[in-house]
Amino acid sequence: MKINEIMTRNVEVIQPNSGLQEAAGKMKSLNVGSLPVCDNRKLLGIITDRDIAIRAVADGRNPATTKVSETMSPDLVYCFEDQDIKEATTLMERHQIRRLPILDRNQQLVGIVSLGDLAVETKNKLSGSVLEEVSEPAKPRR
Repeated sequence: MKINEIMTRNVEVIQPNSGLQEAAGKMKSLNVGSLPVCDNRKLLGIITDRDIAIRAVADGRNPATTKVSETMSPDLVYCFEDQDIKEATTLMERHQIRRLPILDRNQQLVGIVSLGDLAVETKNKLSGSVLEEVSEPAKPRR
């Protein structure tokens, strides 16, 4: 099965020059914990609620004036829409991520795949395996 058969299309994104307060408000209204950061449909990074809390609020940055680009996770992990679902799950496990941006071969964002998509659409042990790997607890730094 190909990723484009299960991915969520028409993904809401945020611009890199948007403020963190706008990003947090968008996450709240959409009931999501992350947004792809895009310039048009070119993926630049991901901003998560954790990025906002840990990289901005904990450092005393002002969410009204701090830009998404200053706080986002720029490390891009993605798949192409014509790849097999197994390739996506391998990446999600390896990088311990719950949502994977999906690009077309022109490097444009066309969708996103979540653990929920895998659970609903694949109806097998694949999503359980990914969940187990992604949910492995991190060790706190002390």
